[in-house]
Amino acid sequence: MARTSRIERNTNETRIKLDLSLDGTGKADINSGVGFFDHMMHGFTRHGLFDMTLKVDGDLEVDCHHTIEDTGIVLGNAIREAVGDKKGIKRYGSCILPMDEALVLCAVDLSGRPYLVFDAEFTADRCGDMDTEMAREFFYAVSYAGAMNLHIKVLYGSNNHHIMEAMFKAFAKALDAATMYDERITDVLSTKGSL
Repeated sequence: MARTSRIERNTNETRIKLDLSLDGTGKADINSGVGFFDHMMHGFTRHGLFDMTLKVDGDLEVDCHHTIEDTGIVLGNAIREAVGDKKGIKRYGSCILPMDEALVLCAVDLSGRPYLVFDAEFTADRCGDMDTEMAREFFYAVSYAGAMNLHIKVLYGSNNHHIMEAMFKAFAKALDAATMYDERITDVLSTKGSL
């Protein structure tokens, strides 16, 4: 069964179309209008082996906030829809990902309970044309729209580009692990019987 989703969201601030396949090969066609954010999303799709088409038309004349935050909302919704009833999936995933001098930990629980822990600091206001403070806003939006526990912690690092990129790649690897099937799990992985 194909685990795909198509989400479209239109507001006065952004117009977003996103197609997602959890069982892809890492193909991406991404255009948010924010070059550095596009680079992060390409890394997410490639390293999570997801296929994604993303087109965002946002109010970049204001700043990048609405574009990135709203994309997080749409991606979270797309993940939740594509995962479906969660029967047979591992539910949990984690990754400790190195990128040069940076090391980032990410852990995901597709529990149905949204929560974000984001333990990171940046020493610059921007990476390219993306405000560094938008990393937290993006992952907050993904976690709440996707109804997942999401923990991201920078263990160490000094280059802001490397830190940010390691976050997106670690999230991709953790999410890929959480959405994998395990033949031993015949229902949902919960003592409650539902997620």
